[in-house]
Amino acid sequence: MDRRHFFESSVAASTGALVGLSGSSVAAQTVKTPFEVAATYIPVVGSDEFFPVRRIYCIGRNYAAHAREMGSDPSREPPFFFQKPTDAVQFVPEGTVADHPYPTLTKNYHYEAELVAALHKGGRDIPVAEALDLVYGYTLGLDMTRRDLQRALGDQKKPWEIGKSFDRSAPLGAIHRVAQTGHFAQGAIWLKVNGEIKQNANLNQMIWSVAEQISKLSEAFELFPGDIIYSGTPENVGPVVRGDVIEMHIDGLPNLSVKIV
Repeated sequence: MDRRHFFESSVAASTGALVGLSGSSVAAQTVKTPFEVAATYIPVVGSDEFFPVRRIYCIGRNYAAHAREMGSDPSREPPFFFQKPTDAVQFVPEGTVADHPYPTLTKNYHYEAELVAALHKGGRDIPVAEALDLVYGYTLGLDMTRRDLQRALGDQKKPWEIGKSFDRSAPLGAIHRVAQTGHFAQGAIWLKVNGEIKQNANLNQMIWSVAEQISKLSEAFELFPGDIIYSGTPENVGPVVRGDVIEMHIDGLPNLSVKIV
């Protein structure tokens, strides 16, 4: 019996009333809890629906020039991933400049502009040729980073969470369905700070494509609907301070803008 059906059978048997479970989750209205935990949702463009976020996966050093600026050799390094919590999401509506709080503990706060893929199917050991079938849609995202903390932890061979996985570290736009946009194999990706270009690249410069990322992730994790994947950032990541305005662009998607406050 696989994990999904184990949880469905076990929980249903223990309550006598729970049906239609997905993975280990349970519909909130069927379970009595001492308090509520908010779920994370992202609006779907052209719809009254919201995309429920289950996990946030991020690939590291997926553009060769960025890998080099971070002190890595992209010709020798297999893909690696880290995660952010779902409550790191900060939804940024189209056409707005959202206030983004400068976080505590850092004096070197960095932007990273990324294409984000949102999955509506899951599985294990997904072949590359079938991986894009899992993608429901795309959006733009910022992987905001407390770089000084990330580097200090890396030097100490400790996990990155405090540098990467803090509150509002994942600003995102609304989800655009694949039927509306197609898949993103190429196209400009850039980021400006106060109107000045900082990052400027093409999606075709990814070392590992979105399909390859999904396939590699599915070797290590069982993927599920609701998973989203930050697909890596180009070179020239850098710092921002309070008052700075970040504007991010990917061809085929509306720009995303935040102001550091």
